[in-house]
Amino acid sequence: MLVAMLSLDASGPIVFIGTYTNAKVPSEGIYAYRLDTKTGQMEPLGVAAKVGNPSFLAFHPSGKFLYAVSEDGVGTVTAFSINREKARLTELNHVPSKGDGPCHLNVERNGKSLIVVNYGSGTTTRIPLGADGRLGAESVSVQHAKPTGVPGSDRKNQTAPHAHSVNYTPDGKFALVADLGRDEVISYKVDGPGLVAGPVTQIAGGSGPRHLAWLPSGKTAYVINELRSTVAVLDYMGAGVLKERQTISTLPTDFTGVSYTAEVQAHPSGKFLYGSNRGHNSISIFAIAADGKLTMVGTESTRGNWPRNFGIDPSGEWLIVANQNSNTMAVFRIDQKTGKLTAVGETIALGAPVCVKFLQ
Repeated sequence: MLVAMLSLDASGPIVFIGTYTNAKVPSEGIYAYRLDTKTGQMEPLGVAAKVGNPSFLAFHPSGKFLYAVSEDGVGTVTAFSINREKARLTELNHVPSKGDGPCHLNVERNGKSLIVVNYGSGTTTRIPLGADGRLGAESVSVQHAKPTGVPGSDRKNQTAPHAHSVNYTPDGKFALVADLGRDEVISYKVDGPGLVAGPVTQIAGGSGPRHLAWLPSGKTAYVINELRSTVAVLDYMGAGVLKERQTISTLPTDFTGVSYTAEVQAHPSGKFLYGSNRGHNSISIFAIAADGKLTMVGTESTRGNWPRNFGIDPSGEWLIVANQNSNTMAVFRIDQKTGKLTAVGETIALGAPVCVKFLQ
């Protein structure tokens, strides 16, 4: 059932929100909104699809299909076709993620397969995609090895492998998997069948690499580290090889509490980088120099608790953050000169929002 329209900008992008459906404040699955790109208002379009715990979403390059992981009992990946006019998703099929706790996925730029990572079991799985968007049955999975306990490792959070995100290199030949448990970014060659192990980038012990973002130029990658609340600046050397050049904190120097990072994204202009802090409950803002290095601009409160994820709209004008534990979302206008954020309107109530994706 569609929610009554608010007479906002009908040309604005559709925003799909993944949620936890087993949280204290109930939700039903994936929700849809329309962003008014003039005012920053979010028009609710209702439940796009009912599915259990769709904690991360990814689009097919064609824009015709959406894929969601489900942290709901046995890990699964579900394929949906997208009805843009009605902002609705129709399930095509679902397959096992071949691991526990699937938490992130991405589709190859040629649209022929996707990779899903499973946090609980520390596994990476490649699933073929049909021309109709459906998930194939002949998936390939790789089990990450148990951490060896490098100096500085976190004894509580790094006793097992924890694959946490997957991103493709600019040339599309490698998939880079951040493993929080192993303090590594593991590359897999994907320009052929299967998952062929490639170079491994070691991150400082105890960092807990979580998510990765590319500078638009494709020359620099940024890895946000959950356990130490830092961002590592990595030069891309080609052939799946990354070389660390800088590490910078995501927190103010006077902060003494407990905080864990989550999402990291680069502004479309390539001038700014943003990262979310759960505990400090803020978005870190960095200026990006010509050589890719970062300088802290400041932090902005997310107006909620536990900012799990955020999204930047295609125009680079707006940032929407999902505050998981306060069951709210907040919209911010991005200053195009400084990168700073200004909150717009009231927070938006939604049960346990955890993923924000703009349909372009």
